[in-house]
Amino acid sequence: MTTTLRVLDLFSCAGGAAMGYHLAGFTVDGCDIADRPNYPFAYHRGDALEYLTHLITTGAIERYALVHASPPCQAGCGLTVGTNASQGWGGTHTDLVAPTRQLLDATGLPYVIEQPNGRARIRKDLTLCGEMFGLGVLRHRNFELGRWATPKPAHPHHRGYVRGHRHGVRRDGPYVAAYGNGGGKATVPEMQHAMGITWTDVREELTEAIPPAYTRFIGRAFTTARQEVFA
Repeated sequence: MTTTLRVLDLFSCAGGAAMGYHLAGFTVDGCDIADRPNYPFAYHRGDALEYLTHLITTGAIERYALVHASPPCQAGCGLTVGTNASQGWGGTHTDLVAPTRQLLDATGLPYVIEQPNGRARIRKDLTLCGEMFGLGVLRHRNFELGRWATPKPAHPHHRGYVRGHRHGVRRDGPYVAAYGNGGGKATVPEMQHAMGITWTDVREELTEAIPPAYTRFIGRAFTTARQEVFA
């Protein structure tokens, strides 16, 4: 008899990561500080780290096989860093990666920390790209894997540019720019199609989401790694 694994999805936004785990066969519970009426699974609204602390202290964390976290780290995001540098902008941004990792270690569970390309201080145990899955976005994301491992997939050659303007240059290409507004950025329907996200049409949620294909891959890899441990 196959037991369904449960994953906790912290800093869940609208559920791009959650949907991938669902497609990989997991039961998903999400948590985000904002109201997310479009989130397609069981959902707790609240501070993710406070909620994780509560789950640890009450022992409720034991219902999960895996924890996924996408903590905010605007200071380390490649797009933020590059844009600020080019425009001479600065400022402080929230970085919750380190405190998130500390709590994830305290759970004793396998975990995944997801971050965009940039300066975020995580191990790049996996780097996934839309081209790996035949998507219409590049959307590179790095993943630190805690208490488990899987081989890195090959990173295929990109077929061209991301369509739109950046730093005053207009380019055409096979990928849409699923972030921001103006300058040839993707429309909401274009982003939905490019990332395989159908359950939300909120631009802010789409621009923050990762394609479900990424965590479907991770979920399946985790299941395989877990089966090998218990074989």
